[in-house]
Amino acid sequence: MTTVDPDTAAPPSAERARRRAAGDPVKALLHRHRELCERAVDPLEIAAGLEAHGITDRTAARFRHRDVFSLAEELYARSPRGEEPAAATAPVPAGPSAYRALGCALLPGALAAAAAAAGQAWAGPAAVTATVAALVWPGRPAGGRFPWLAHLLAAAVAGWAAHRYGTALAVGLALAVAPGHLLAAAFAAGARARLDGSRALEDFADRARPLLFASVAGFTAAAVGAAALAGAPLPVAVPLALLLFLTRLLLRHGSHRGPVAAALALALVPVPAAAPAAAAVLLVHAVLALSRASAHARP
Repeated sequence: MTTVDPDTAAPPSAERARRRAAGDPVKALLHRHRELCERAVDPLEIAAGLEAHGITDRTAARFRHRDVFSLAEELYARSPRGEEPAAATAPVPAGPSAYRALGCALLPGALAAAAAAAGQAWAGPAAVTATVAALVWPGRPAGGRFPWLAHLLAAAVAGWAAHRYGTALAVGLALAVAPGHLLAAAFAAGARARLDGSRALEDFADRARPLLFASVAGFTAAAVGAAALAGAPLPVAVPLALLLFLTRLLLRHGSHRGPVAAALALALVPVPAAAPAAAAVLLVHAVLALSRASAHARP
């Protein structure tokens, strides 16, 4: 009678049984986030989506991965998809759309400056309207209820400031829209590039924060120039312009509307320090919100 060594001759079915006993936690996660994984065009989009659902690098260790990015790569590889999502990863040339967007960003300042130079009585309201309209920019839907509350509060802030300090302030805010558009686009592209090169959520946050500070510093300098060109008071115009720039950044990247609306409401308090305080509060929130990978997933 032939004896069989159980350690060397275990059938494949036994090995499969042991694997089933050990469980497949990634499969459960894949089922839970099936829609996200199937529509993602790359693993980075899955990583951003997982982070938005509260999964951190520490959580990824429970799924036998060193970080969220590694976990997202497995989820992407195991997700069924056709050929259409893969084609979406091809780079799309900027082309006419980028020029149209730049033209729309230049329009508020040009319209406001021309109306003010012509001595039109409607120059101030037109500048305020054009400036606030620039906040309604294509991007990821912002979270929270009352989707137009932030825009209404921004209109109230800019309108009240223009009424109190004159048309020059409104023109200065309108002139700052174009550099705000360019710096917001540069920040979005730079953050996406840093997301591509990151291997952990903390790594991405460390890379994204200096980029945000550079964008804020660049816009502050541009706002100073716009206010000086329009003849607006710098201590008032620059904090207001920065507040609107941060509002645009946060709304475009899908941030929750609550903190944005609270900062804008703070700016309506009739004291000189209200606008600088509101801008500072919103900057702190932007540092926290825009250093998250989930803020830079594709719209």
